Amino acid sequence: MWHQTRWFKTEGMNVLRRVGLKESDVVLDFGCGSGNYTIPAAKIVGTRGKIYALDMNERKLDVLRERVEREGLRNVEIICTSGELKLNFDDESIDVILAYDVLHHWYFPNSRKRRIIIKEFYRVLRFEGLLSFYPGDPQIYGNESEVKEIINDIESVGFRLIGTYKGIVMHEDRLLAGSIINFMK
Repeated sequence: MWHQTRWFKTEGMNVLRRVGLKESDVVLDFGCGSGNYTIPAAKIVGTRGKIYALDMNERKLDVLRERVEREGLRNVEIICTSGELKLNFDDESIDVILAYDVLHHWYFPNSRKRRIIIKEFYRVLRFEGLLSFYPGDPQIYGNESEVKEIINDIESVGFRLIGTYKGIVMHEDRLLAGSIINFMK
């Protein structure tokens, strides 16, 4: 449990700052789960920013609600979805999208549906907005060819690869080494 405390107090914010989050950003945490990235992101963007935390798992969102309340955060809007492929946001209304551990075959066994949601990411991101993608634990979900396929899907709608963060990430409530791949609209 010490690693979660360390993550929420310092490490998570350090990672997300290196990825590119900054004060006053409007962020969509797509597939936020219990908020391992939502909480540090909310602390970074501050009261002038906003986090939209979207997930299909109501139990995980309940954990997130408790965490948000415990942290006293007022800039997080929690959204339960039933897996729609249309995002309920205005065009060019989001600065950053975190798509961490959600674009792989477990959630998108049909790559056509994955491409639809990536097009939605492009639609809702502002000009020069950031799409930050974490493929997930490669021992569990992916392989190199799947990651390449996802990157190709992302680039095919107009995103530009701008860099990769390699270091500590939080996956399923545990810290591990990983890579976060960033794209710009």
